[in-house]
Amino acid sequence: MRSIFTLLALSFLFLTTSCAKNSYAGQGALGGGALGAGLGAIIGSATGHTAQGLAIGTAAGALTGAGVGEMIDRQDVQSQEMEEERRRQEEELRRQRREIDELRRQQQYDDYYRKY
Repeated sequence: MRSIFTLLALSFLFLTTSCAKNSYAGQGALGGGALGAGLGAIIGSATGHTAQGLAIGTAAGALTGAGVGEMIDRQDVQSQEMEEERRRQEEELRRQRREIDELRRQQQYDDYYRKY
């Protein structure tokens, strides 16, 4: 029982310190590791190998959670890049509209003075 507690404590310590940046990958590793540890301990207990089940469940859960979280992080980065590109395009459109308005004013000015 003491070894199970030690293994749980070490797993928790590893997972919490490995999530230094606040990202979905880190959160996924933490949540997946915790869920995997619980399921691994239950399955391991049923088979008579609680510590091994706990270790395998923690590792598998952490890896799966980190993988899913990394995918979400990449989608967030893509979304931010697309938003930045949209903002740049809107700014360029405003600049071009101002330029068109200025050209129209200039044309009206030129047309007026050509009449006289």
